[in-house]
Amino acid sequence: MGEFVTKHWEGFKDFWGERFSFLDHYSKFIKRDKPLPSWSDSDVEAFIASDPIHGPALKTAREAAKFAVTGSAIGAVSTAGFAWRYSRSLHGSGLAFLAGGVFGWTFGQEIANHSLQLYRFDTLAAQTKFLEWWEDKSERRS
Repeated sequence: MGEFVTKHWEGFKDFWGERFSFLDHYSKFIKRDKPLPSWSDSDVEAFIASDPIHGPALKTAREAAKFAVTGSAIGAVSTAGFAWRYSRSLHGSGLAFLAGGVFGWTFGQEIANHSLQLYRFDTLAAQTKFLEWWEDKSERRS
């Protein structure tokens, strides 16, 4: 029985490991002995100005995040308000707030993806390059 469970657990890990393989790009920044220091908007702007290839992609990805946050806020408040108006149930409105926030984030991200043409950029590479740039810059400061 133990071998059966172990075999299936390994298959399960491999299956989901393939689907979340993009997280491997971030593992060297997350699994550090000393965490990276926080960065500010001016640091991000300095990277955008210094990197002509990945800078515009990172700038567009940051703009897309603003779309997603706006969509999340609109979705959460409107869905919770609608639920409260018709049910007067606190727990129902709370769940509607959470679900509306998730759905609004998704719709906002999709709107940004199409309106900003995010599909033309490799945002994962841009974010990774920024983290590498920030790692180098913060190590030089130390």
